[in-house]
Amino acid sequence: MNKLLLSSLLLLAVAGTASAQNRRQPASTDSVGRPAIPGGFPGAAAQRAQPRPYKSVITDKALTRKGLFTTHKVDDKYYFEIADSVLGREILVVSRISKAGAEVRAASGYAGDQIGSSVIRFEKGPANRIFMRKVSYRTYSPDSTKSMYQAVQRSNIQAISAAFNVAAYAEGGKGSVIDVTDYINGDSEVFFFGSAQAKSGFRLGNLLADRSYIENVRSFPTNIEITTVKTYTLTAAQTGFGGGAPAGGGGGGNNGSATVELNTSLVVLPKKPMQPRYFDQRVGFFAVGYTDFDLNPQGIKEVQIIKRWRLEPKPADMAKYRRGELVEPMKPIVFYIDPATPKKWVPYLIAGVNDWQKAFEKAGFKNAIIGKMAPTAKEDSTWSLDDAGHSAIVYKPSEIANASGPSIADPRSGEIMESHINWFHNVQKLVHDWYFTQAAAIDPRARKMEFSDELMGDLIRFVSSHEVGHTLGLRHNYGSSSTVPTENLRNKAWVEANGHTPSIMDYARFNYVAQPEDNITPKGIYPRIGDYDKWAIEWGYRLLPEYKSADAEISALNKLAVERLKDRRLFFGTESNPDDPHSQNEDLSDNAMKASEYGIRNLKRILASLPEWTKNANEGYDDLENMYGQITTQFGRYLGHVSKNIGGIYENPKTVEQTGPVYERTPAATQKEALAFLEANLFTTPTWLINQPILDNTGGNSLQVIGRMQETTLNRLFSSNTLSKLIAGEAQDGDKAFKITDFFTDIQGSVFSELKANKPVDVYRRNLQKIYVEQLIELVKPPAAPAAAAVIPAGAGRRGGGAEQASLPNDVKSVAKAQLRSVNALVKSALPATTDSMTSYHLQDLSDRITETLDPK
Repeated sequence: MNKLLLSSLLLLAVAGTASAQNRRQPASTDSVGRPAIPGGFPGAAAQRAQPRPYKSVITDKALTRKGLFTTHKVDDKYYFEIADSVLGREILVVSRISKAGAEVRAASGYAGDQIGSSVIRFEKGPANRIFMRKVSYRTYSPDSTKSMYQAVQRSNIQAISAAFNVAAYAEGGKGSVIDVTDYINGDSEVFFFGSAQAKSGFRLGNLLADRSYIENVRSFPTNIEITTVKTYTLTAAQTGFGGGAPAGGGGGGNNGSATVELNTSLVVLPKKPMQPRYFDQRVGFFAVGYTDFDLNPQGIKEVQIIKRWRLEPKPADMAKYRRGELVEPMKPIVFYIDPATPKKWVPYLIAGVNDWQKAFEKAGFKNAIIGKMAPTAKEDSTWSLDDAGHSAIVYKPSEIANASGPSIADPRSGEIMESHINWFHNVQKLVHDWYFTQAAAIDPRARKMEFSDELMGDLIRFVSSHEVGHTLGLRHNYGSSSTVPTENLRNKAWVEANGHTPSIMDYARFNYVAQPEDNITPKGIYPRIGDYDKWAIEWGYRLLPEYKSADAEISALNKLAVERLKDRRLFFGTESNPDDPHSQNEDLSDNAMKASEYGIRNLKRILASLPEWTKNANEGYDDLENMYGQITTQFGRYLGHVSKNIGGIYENPKTVEQTGPVYERTPAATQKEALAFLEANLFTTPTWLINQPILDNTGGNSLQVIGRMQETTLNRLFSSNTLSKLIAGEAQDGDKAFKITDFFTDIQGSVFSELKANKPVDVYRRNLQKIYVEQLIELVKPPAAPAAAAVIPAGAGRRGGGAEQASLPNDVKSVAKAQLRSVNALVKSALPATTDSMTSYHLQDLSDRITETLDPK
């Protein structure tokens, strides 16, 4: 975004307001300084309640607070006194739940949850009114000198969201007093729940006005804080695809009521927006964007700018900063810890914040980010956790096993204005189960159901750092762990010095590759802020003062990226690419097959001791059941990591200044290695999971557990996406490709190996063979009729049917039919020599199914 673009945006807002004021200002005032009613307005406007003398509205009873607006409470009325200097200023509105009852928590509604955000501005309207417009920045033509400007403005008028009569004009005539009582007491989508869908997501329906009220309105220099208590009808849980409640209706029927306390923050945006920085797909930042009609003279351009905090040196330190010396920012990033947080975890949460200080040194700032305890009421009676002027880690007494790091940004520049990290109490269970499953084989401290405070504190610190990273603008980097050679993860000196992934923003939880004999300490097991994270902060936050616009710095930033990205450890892999084996969550190393082999070795070790490590006196086997489920889930992750290599396509974002292709298919040898892993560890029954004492005490069903993983894996391998990529790979790479015929031949040989050796087929293998045949049958079935596909039940089409099957290349169906014929021939040849009755029944059933599919009567 260039300087002209930013200037024009600001001028557009100011000039639009100024011109409106010039057009609408009355020519004269009455004896108390109120503007006279101008002529030319319709008769109805003249009947409006006219402004009264200031002191007859804001009486001696008023409780007045000065700030962004001067707020007044007179009896049960609330007034905003908006100075003329604030009219036309963009104001960010952020709404959150500050207190909620169990009824709303059941729908994931907790204190601190954001429920809406928007940008508004106030401006003078005709007939002594103040308009509140809801501002959209989605479409721009910022240059008023160009012909496109007027056309875009005509098509992009900002909606008047509310209109207020002027109750009085400020003394001196430089401000307007409006009564906001009814508006705040109402159910505004601007001030409260951002949409009917957002409200219905918490099972809330219609507002019950007789049980709702305004708790408080507070004014601060740059923000207004409004606290309300609102009661809504409580609706039944919504069901069905996209099934939100009808507007105003709540849907699902009335099931009582629920009361919530809401906090609404109005935060004025900077007069001068921060200089934005354009998004670069090689560095993982969140972004805000808009459609620009001016940048591309022959079309439009989708502009994306990264989200980041405004960090600037103090004016006196700018020369030092330019010389490369570390300086403190004019305004550091501060995260306060919720006073409700258990005291023993506070130091670890603060450490997770402060760990980012080293990364900001790469951008030229020291002490750029600080974690601290929130002040007590004695220390600062005006401080509030709900104040959008403060960023905080908000502790929630929730059974949700998670944490999240959202942020609110200025849509004009990407400047992050604040963040409230959601810290759910039960995240401790999440990190416990992860660490137990991935590290108990190598860390004796993990071999219990209740970790020491020291170990749990370390895990909390890691999650804190990860979530803070999101609030700094960083997205998940699923590709980071793929830059580490597998054997380095077993090299004690290397992994303890460098970490098992270069990014804490990866989902690479703990070092499950390390083996007990490697003697690796927690330094080589835990995630940490790594080389990629430091690079991303440097790229996003280092100021380039010599460039006065986002456009001007593009070349310099690209040159820096091209040079730095020669180091593969700085690679960014998006979380949204379904095809790239390098970009996966929960995985480690540059070779999923080798890493998963090591991971399985550790799972076997843990499973052998699981009854002992989960045993608690005077309790049953719930923990044993849970942790057995965690082990099978981890094993399933390994299968998924390996499967993604088959038909895989690597993505390496580049500009034209960089060498090499952006997209490369996974080598045929790697795909064969992946298939061999699945044959050895999944299609060959993983009998190590059949632990009879565990199953006897938990009621588990090993056939279901193993069958579910086999079915899930074959679903993925036989999906239209995977098979289409195999076809396309052969079309482009010829004999170098891993061909679809080779793929099916290898799988069939593994799945039906007993038939060629005339061996009985046990129950696990019979189940696998049926799954295999059913997958092939789904591939050759005619696609569902369009009318029947209009409503798809949950879980339908998971085997490639319906719309997915209709998109298959013709060759896929041909190969699938050929495989069915081949299996049928194999089955028929094996039947005469089969002496085991269950095997015979099974093979005849397979033959019948195939025959019915290929030759329906």
